[in-house]
Amino acid sequence: MSEELRNEENTGQYVTGQMREELAHRGVLMLDSVLEDDNGAWLMSKLLTLAADQPTRGIWLWINSPGGSVPAMLAIRDIMRSIPNRVSTLALGMAASAGQILLSAGEPGHRYGLPHSKILLHQGSSGIGGTAADVELAAGELRDMRDTVLGLIAADTGQPVDRVFEDSLRDRWNNAEAAKDYGFIDHIVTNFHDISPSAARQPVGLTSTIQPASSFSDEREQV
Repeated sequence: MSEELRNEENTGQYVTGQMREELAHRGVLMLDSVLEDDNGAWLMSKLLTLAADQPTRGIWLWINSPGGSVPAMLAIRDIMRSIPNRVSTLALGMAASAGQILLSAGEPGHRYGLPHSKILLHQGSSGIGGTAADVELAAGELRDMRDTVLGLIAADTGQPVDRVFEDSLRDRWNNAEAAKDYGFIDHIVTNFHDISPSAARQPVGLTSTIQPASSFSDEREQV
């Protein structure tokens, strides 16, 4: 087995590094596993690099993830909202927990789900141990984090925060239609061209040699 495939197995990701980079050249970033520090850092760096190299180009974030790190998710969301590029999102199979939040954080009007995708809303859980003082401090931090996340979900979906709180007390699985009604997504994919990545356009990163940037128009690309 190649070293690349072994590395992909170790991270639980199903798209090889070569394909991941090819997609990135086309403006498509993939979250296809649990969101952790390493793949979270990769997504952050790619968002920033794509924005620096071509700030008017649309970016896609494709999601098939059971969730994961809240700090990594918040950092990615902050970057999505701070870069000049339009970031469209797509639920490929499952967008759960942190994956759901990133899905809903896409550009309004450009958040998609495949017809049989599933979106999970719930409150994260965490085991807390230590002294009574440690437990109290940790519990306070968890409450603050919960309130922050629920506020973001409410803002992205247009739902009242009280409803989001109540709905998140238990696992709430949504099919594509329910996700659209709730405000997690804007469209259910019915046409390949709605989600087709563009061809690679200009260098992304230090080692790319696809085409010189001077050969492109300054018009915003729709991807």
